[in-house]
Amino acid sequence: MKWTDRRGALCAWGLGVLVLALPAAAHKLAPSLLQLEERADGRYDASFKTPRQRPSGVEIAPVLPERCREVEPPRLEADASSVTLRWVADCGEAGLVGGRLAVRGLAESSTNALVRVALRDGRRVQAVLHAEAPDFEVPARAQPGSVLRDYTRLGAEHIATGFDHLAFVFGLLLLVSGARALVATVTAFTLGHSVTLSLAALGFVGFPSGPIELVIAATILVLALELARQPPRPDSLLRRRPWAVAAGFGLLHGLGFAGALAEVGLPQEEIPLSLFAFNVGIELGQLAFVAAVLGLRALLRPALERAPDWLHPLPANALGALSVYWCLDRAAGMVGG
Repeated sequence: MKWTDRRGALCAWGLGVLVLALPAAAHKLAPSLLQLEERADGRYDASFKTPRQRPSGVEIAPVLPERCREVEPPRLEADASSVTLRWVADCGEAGLVGGRLAVRGLAESSTNALVRVALRDGRRVQAVLHAEAPDFEVPARAQPGSVLRDYTRLGAEHIATGFDHLAFVFGLLLLVSGARALVATVTAFTLGHSVTLSLAALGFVGFPSGPIELVIAATILVLALELARQPPRPDSLLRRRPWAVAAGFGLLHGLGFAGALAEVGLPQEEIPLSLFAFNVGIELGQLAFVAAVLGLRALLRPALERAPDWLHPLPANALGALSVYWCLDRAAGMVGG
């Protein structure tokens, strides 16, 4: 397909980019975190951390088993991004094992909650609560598949609501023609962000989240500017070797994924498994997005090839406008912070 024909075939279904612009933020709200650690006297040091940013009028609150009672007044701590409630609970001789822990308000806020329980004999259990499963029974032993399941779900949900990352992948689909080149480019992006996600999550590298999020938005702007270039200008590096550029930009996006994972945290006894599962979830979500976009392109190709010329610049313009908004918004957040 010629360049002009290809642009005509891709530009109209590029309207999907505009859907990405609807959310005001590029990521969903951070999950809440409920932690309970058993002390030597059988009581529990409890904490519940929630993000400051949340839907108005929605209460997100922990619910402990009925046999648990507060034995010390709760303390409230706050920082720029979160609010943490700390208290001491006494759950009697039975303790927490066999009891049900819950977090109220997950469905109304469209968020998740991570629950961690540390018992004094060294046993540790955790679960991810969400709208469909807002509570769970504390088992005597951690279930082997729970970490794999929960962190895969977290990774998939993060990429599904990581509109900046999806916008970048969408731009790659617009830029690259040919199945072989597309597979190489998407694979290079995957390898790039997998490397830095792992290194950052394991503590080998670390960067402030604000500048990283700004640079991620800038990568989308670079891609949009390249899409807006009209032939017959000489091909840039991005067009000659899209896989190499995608790998480099993927390194930056991986640091963004690591920032999201840091909000959840990794269970110390299951770090390799949880990191692997989170990465798998991201890749599954990314592959599902690519398959959906390619399927839409194939379905609408006959009609889109007859699209009028004024629609041709739409994908690049939409990506460019969205990336500029994110750049300004994140820069303002850094200055204001």
